Amino acid sequence: MSNSVENLYGARFGGGMRSWRWYLSRVMRLFLRWFRLCLRRGRRKRPNRVRDLWNYGTVLMKSLYYNVLTNSDTVLDCVFEPIYWLVDNMTRWFGVVFVSLVIALTSSIVIIVYLCVLPIIFSTYPVHWILWHLCYGHWNLLMLVYHYYKAITTCPGFPPQEKSDIPTVTICKKCIVPKPARTHHCSICNRCILKMDHHCPWLNNCVGHFNHRYFFSFCLFMTMGCIYCSISAKDMFLDAYNAIESSYQTPPPSFTREERMLHKSLVYLWVLTSSVSVALGSLTLWHAVLITRAETSVERHINHRERTRLKLRGKMFRNPYHHGMLNNWRRFFGVEKRSDWLTRVLLPSAHLPHEDGLTWDCPPYRNNTVVI
Repeated sequence: MSNSVENLYGARFGGGMRSWRWYLSRVMRLFLRWFRLCLRRGRRKRPNRVRDLWNYGTVLMKSLYYNVLTNSDTVLDCVFEPIYWLVDNMTRWFGVVFVSLVIALTSSIVIIVYLCVLPIIFSTYPVHWILWHLCYGHWNLLMLVYHYYKAITTCPGFPPQEKSDIPTVTICKKCIVPKPARTHHCSICNRCILKMDHHCPWLNNCVGHFNHRYFFSFCLFMTMGCIYCSISAKDMFLDAYNAIESSYQTPPPSFTREERMLHKSLVYLWVLTSSVSVALGSLTLWHAVLITRAETSVERHINHRERTRLKLRGKMFRNPYHHGMLNNWRRFFGVEKRSDWLTRVLLPSAHLPHEDGLTWDCPPYRNNTVVI
């Protein structure tokens, strides 16, 4: 009996004092097992991460092809999205550079006209031609400067951000606000523009409802001024060009420094004004066609697509904003009476457009046409 009690006591107490090695080995085994599990998990992370990225990329690629609403336009938009972002940001930052370039080039032409062209006109032309050049040249310059300043500083017009009773046709996907008719989102300004035509980098501003007339008038008077300078300085340009060509002869003619500067300035004036006349004249003519049709640059593409869609169904598309060619020009320039052609078109005028840009008056026989 006593031996069994001693064995039990030794197993509980004496054995506990001798089992520290057992506990230590036990702890070491647990630590080694935990360490091996960590190594196994670390090895499995890499292939799992790569596999997850591969599966995610596969889902993204398949989403372009297995979406029933996807077409080639959506794929191209996704591919060119980085280019669109770059163009939008570059245009936004370089707008000031383009405006400064317009001012610098225009100022250089005006300086050359005053210093080089007008003295020749005063010394060689008859009085009535001198008066013509003075009157027309300064009127054209006044109209050009005024409309360019107004086109830059006038707000194109924005739809209301708060809830209102104004009729809308859709919701802007980027602004998440209702859009009235003829309103479109400008990715450069990052806002919706009333009757948006396009974003002009040469104005560093959007061309919209309230400055569309200023933009077109600036293009028109700039084209007219360049054509006027190109025609008026044609003979001077030919003489200056021949003089520059003769400088390569042997022996070269003896021109003074002022005469050489005069020749180069006349060549620069004629080349620049002739180039701008062709380029800007084509743009002005294109916008004149759009105004005649009561369309903007954005609506031109939308109406063309809608016209093609309805033609396949045997129907005909009608522009709901077309009031007739002459009436379209009257509404564009804000002409309400005959005298307005003088006071509002041929002279500087800051009058507001015919509509407010939120609602539009449609002809009675086109009220049933769907607004695009």
